[in-house]
Formats: sequence, structure tokens, C-alpha cells
Amino acid sequence: MLFTTTNNFENREIIEYLGLVTGMTYNVNYSYKGVSFKDMFNMKKYYSQIESAIEEVKESTFQKLKENAEKLNADAVVGINVDMEISAGGAVLVSITGTAVKLK
Repeated sequence: MLFTTTNNFENREIIEYLGLVTGMTYNVNYSYKGVSFKDMFNMKKYYSQIESAIEEVKESTFQKLKENAEKLNADAVVGINVDMEISAGGAVLVSITGTAVKLK
């Protein structure tokens, strides 16, 4: 499965547009994995934990997008848009949308 934020692939022709596909993941407890209260004041370690958790949520969201595209028998997803929201309370929401296509 190919993914791109652009609307086409160089040297590949889109022969059919199959529809909009999405993936969404919401995780509320990411910022506390392996971080003690004392660690929250060690900003480098705290931010490292947050970055790691965001990557995990983002990867899970891409897998959901891929599964939804595969249900349509797509070869690729074009025009991908990634939206991410991080709340002060430690919740992360990642939403990814794109258009499933068949390639020649």
C-alpha cells in the first residue's frame, strides 16, 4: 500500500478513485506511561515520553487507514491529511484522511 500527501504518484497513473478513507485513534493515558511524578519536572524525559506515545498513536491510526483502504481493494491512498490534537490533560487524538485509489 502506497501513501502520499500529494494528489498523484510520479510515473504511476490513477485509474479509479474508490472513495474517502479515514483512520482515527484516541488515547487518553499516553503521557503517564513509565513517567513518575518526579519525571514530569525533568522536561527532557517528559517530552521524550510524549513523543514516543504520539508516534505510537500515529502508527496505529495509519494502520486503521490502511485497513479501511484495503476493504476497498485500493492500491494507494492519495491526498493524505494528518490532524493531531493534544489536550492539556494528556489526551491525544490523531485523525488521518485520504482518497483510496487504484493504480495502473
